[in-house]
Amino acid sequence: MSKLGKFFKGGGSSKSRAAPSPQEALARLRETEEMLGKKQEYLENRIQRELSLAKKHGTRNKRAALQALKRKKRYEKQLTQIDGTLSTIEFQREALENSHTNTEVLRNMGLAAKAMKAVHENMDVNKIDDLMQEITEQQDIAQEISEAFSQRVGFGDDFDEDELMAELEELEQEELNKKMTNIRLPSVPSSSLPAQPDRVPGRMPSVPSSAHRARAASSRRAEEEDDDIKQLAAWAT
Repeated sequence: MSKLGKFFKGGGSSKSRAAPSPQEALARLRETEEMLGKKQEYLENRIQRELSLAKKHGTRNKRAALQALKRKKRYEKQLTQIDGTLSTIEFQREALENSHTNTEVLRNMGLAAKAMKAVHENMDVNKIDDLMQEITEQQDIAQEISEAFSQRVGFGDDFDEDELMAELEELEQEELNKKMTNIRLPSVPSSSLPAQPDRVPGRMPSVPSSAHRARAASSRRAEEEDDDIKQLAAWAT
């Protein structure tokens, strides 16, 4: 058995030591992650420093340059190991958080089941049926009371509808008469209006068109030509 196995076996064989709570274990894992993160940052700085030394020495001091590169390789190996350790711790922390969540959910569900059982112990199905029947009856009674209150109750309001309509028409006529008396008619003008020419209603005075004027002029020229012909005939004889 390896020394590491003996160590974990010896540490876990003690029954007097109580197991830590999930909260304590999660706190320890977060502290470990923070510590490894700081170590990771330190190694990254040392790697950059050794790389700068190797570039500085170069071919002038090959031994110092090679030593710087060897240290850089060791730091890079440690950095790789820390990356793997952080991944393992992160996986373990997530698994522990999920287990803790499941445990809390299961515990709360158990408490809820016990509470429901305690509540149902004081319930009787027959009593519930009787109670629901009583509630239904009381609702029906309340509905009947509401309908009784909502019914119209007459307090001497039986009047003749014809008499009321006649009175209403009389009141409307009085209001109409008042409005007619308040209307002022326009005053009649004292001066007489100017006389207008007689014309046929709906017909405008006729205006000779251009075609009519042309026909009249042509008729006059024909009459003048006939007169000239008659005069020449008289001279010839």
